[in-house]
Amino acid sequence: MLLGFDIGGTKCAVIIGKVADDKIVIVDKRVVATDKPVYEMIELLFATAENLLLEHHLSTGELKGIGISCGGPLSSKKGLILSPPNLIGWDKIPIVQMAEERFKIKTLLQNDANACAVAEWKYGAGKGIDNLIFLTFGTGMGAGLILNGKLYSGPSDLAGEVGHIRLSNMGPVGFGKAGSFEGYCSGGGIAQLGQIKAREKLQVGETVSFCKTIDDLPNISAKTIAEAALQGDETAIAVYRMCAEYLGKGLAMLIDVLNPEMIVLGSIYGRARQLLEPVMMEVIKQEAYAESVDMCRIVPAGLGESIGDIAALSLALMSSDQQG
Repeated sequence: MLLGFDIGGTKCAVIIGKVADDKIVIVDKRVVATDKPVYEMIELLFATAENLLLEHHLSTGELKGIGISCGGPLSSKKGLILSPPNLIGWDKIPIVQMAEERFKIKTLLQNDANACAVAEWKYGAGKGIDNLIFLTFGTGMGAGLILNGKLYSGPSDLAGEVGHIRLSNMGPVGFGKAGSFEGYCSGGGIAQLGQIKAREKLQVGETVSFCKTIDDLPNISAKTIAEAALQGDETAIAVYRMCAEYLGKGLAMLIDVLNPEMIVLGSIYGRARQLLEPVMMEVIKQEAYAESVDMCRIVPAGLGESIGDIAALSLALMSSDQQG
């Protein structure tokens, strides 16, 4: 049996799973909101895991490995979470040591983008592909790189931090930087764009379906904007068009630099592909080297909404293999 923890900025998941027919199968999971101070949150995750195992009549001794997937930056070599922008207060947290002391089993930590890249490469859309990029495109924007059939994380575990790239001098803030790739292309960034566009309309007396009054601005989310766009709201459509333009710019840079066979886009892309793909591809074709564009397929995550769960369990399986 495998145990996985998927730690995110808005919610965390605790997953148990197993390997069957060369696939990782999710046996059960629990989701909890990321709404407590760091050590209280970790205690809740560990206690949730213990309860989940108990419900399935499993002991910790039956675990083959533990995987922890978390937004970066982090050090997989040292087992430390290092102040991710979406996890305030998680500073130099020795999460691997804490898990191994609690469960007495080998534990692997990787940033969520790398873990998802491995999961898509082994079990999802990228199966059989030697050169692919996975982009989280959720709460944040990070990349996992599979280059020449290997995960590339860099000497400081910071390869693929594409969310930090500045795409314009001004703009929504992501990764602590205005106008960054994450600022334009993440759940929080899309919400910021929606707030800006809604405020513009409301201040001149125009209506916006996803925001009735100025007081509603803090409640705007990428989801509510997407729902409005799909219903034909012009302001919402304009928000996703801007996101798509900058997504295209960011992907064009990655295509030119790394010449991948495939780019797999997670989370938001799978839910809002029809709002993003046409403009995104138009920009990519304008900006990137044509032969590289022709070589590269851009697809939503093959593992769909379960990708974070499979990613964490993939790390657990890797930890099991390392012990074996």
